[in-house]
Amino acid sequence: MGMAPAALIRHIPIKELGSNPTASEVRAQVVKLALPAIVEQVLMSLISMVDMVMVGSLGASAIAAVGLSNQPMFAAQALFSAVSVGNTALIARLMGARDVEGANHAAKQSLLLALAMSGLLTVLVWFAAPVIIAFMGAEPDVMPLGIAYTRIVGLSLLFSMTSLILNGVLRGAGDMKTPMRVNIIANLMNVVGNYVLIFGHFGFPALGVAGAAYATLLSRLAALVMVCGVFFSGRHILRFHWLDDWRPDFTVMQRILRVGVPASGEQLIMRLGMILFARTVAGLGTIAYAAHLIAINIEGLSFTPGMGFAMASTTLVGQSLGAERPDLAKRFGLEARLIAMLFMGTAGVLLFAFARPLVSLYTDDPAVIQFGVMCLRIIAAVQPMMASNFVMMGSLRGSGDTKFVMVITVAGIWGVRLTMAYLFVHYLGLGLMGAWLAMSLDQFTRGTLAFLRFRHGGWQHARV
Repeated sequence: MGMAPAALIRHIPIKELGSNPTASEVRAQVVKLALPAIVEQVLMSLISMVDMVMVGSLGASAIAAVGLSNQPMFAAQALFSAVSVGNTALIARLMGARDVEGANHAAKQSLLLALAMSGLLTVLVWFAAPVIIAFMGAEPDVMPLGIAYTRIVGLSLLFSMTSLILNGVLRGAGDMKTPMRVNIIANLMNVVGNYVLIFGHFGFPALGVAGAAYATLLSRLAALVMVCGVFFSGRHILRFHWLDDWRPDFTVMQRILRVGVPASGEQLIMRLGMILFARTVAGLGTIAYAAHLIAINIEGLSFTPGMGFAMASTTLVGQSLGAERPDLAKRFGLEARLIAMLFMGTAGVLLFAFARPLVSLYTDDPAVIQFGVMCLRIIAAVQPMMASNFVMMGSLRGSGDTKFVMVITVAGIWGVRLTMAYLFVHYLGLGLMGAWLAMSLDQFTRGTLAFLRFRHGGWQHARV
C-alpha cells in the first residue's frame, strides 16, 4: 500500500477527528465539507435560472425545445454514473485508508473509462438527435429547434462527462473547493456566451436557441481544460503526468464498475422514468410544459443544500469506512441529513411565499405564471423529505451500497411517480397539478426508504 506524505495526509477530512469525536465536531466536519458544494450548487442554479430567463425571452417554443433536449441528455449522463459514483466511492475508501498512491492510480483508470465512453456517446447523440426529439413528443414548431440544440450540446458530452468524472475524483479525495471553482467559472462563461450568441452582441450573429447550445459547448470545454490543469499541475494531492503509466488496469476498472454499474442502472432507470414523466407533461401542451420547466428550474435552487450535504456525506461515509470506522460513517450520514432537512425546510417556506415573483422573472404569460406558481407551492411541502432523499442516497452511494439505491429508485420513480402521474393526469383529470403531486409522493417515498436503509446499517458491509 502506498502511503501519503504527512503534508498531504492533513487534507483527508476524517484525519482531523479523534477516536471519539463530539457531536459538534462531527457537525463541523460535515458543514466544512458541504459548504463549498452548497455554494457551487447555489451559484450554478442561479446561473441556470439566468440561462433559462434568456432562453425564455425567445418564447415558449424555445423553452420547450431546450427542455425536451435536456431530458435525454440527462439520461446519457446516467451512463457515466458507472464511473463517477464508482470512482468517488473507491477513492474515498483509499483516501480513508491513507493509500494516496492507489487513489491516484484509480483516478487515471477512471479518466480512461470516461474518455472511451463519452467519445462513443457523442457520436451516437449526433446521429440520433431527430429520433430523440421525436420520441420526446415535441410539437412541430419545437422539432427543428430541439434537433439543432441536441446535436450541438451532444458534441459537448466528451467534455462534460470527462469533467464530471474528474470532479468526482476530487470530491472522493475530500476536495470540494476545486470542483466549485471550476464549475462556477464555467457556468459564468456560459451566461456570457448566452448573452453574446443568443442575442447577437459584439458583432456575433443572433443564433437564438442554437446560440445557447454553442455557449454550453464552449463553457464545458473550458471546464475540462481547467480540471485537467489541476491534475497535471502537480500541486494537488492527486496528480497526473504525461509520462505516467497510462495502460488500462482492468482489475481497478472492475472495482470501479462493481459499485458503478448498479449506480449507472439506478440513474438510467431514473432518467428513463424522467423522460416518460416529461412526455406525460409535454402531452398537456406547450404552455403547461413551459411552466413545468420554469418551476423545475426555480426548484433547483431550493434543493442545492441537499445536494451539497449529499456530496459531503458521500465522501465522509466512504472515507470513514476506508478507515474502518463504520460508527463514524453512520454519524456523518445522519448529521448531514438533519442539517440538510433544516435548510431545505426553510427553503420550502420561501419557495411557497415567493412563488409568483420568481416565476414572473421568466415570463409575462399569465397562463404560464399561474401553472408555475401552482407547481412550486406543491413541491414546497416536501422539501425536507427531498433533503432526506438526497443525503441518505448519497451516503449509501459513498458506502458502495448502490444496488439498494437502485431498488429505492425503481420503487420511487416507476412505482410511485409514473404510476401516480398516469392516474392523476389521465384518469382523475388533474393535469399539471396531478403530475406534480405524483412527483412529491415520489420524493417522500424515496426519502423514507433511503433513511430506513441507512438506519438499518446493511450498507456497512458493501464491497468496494
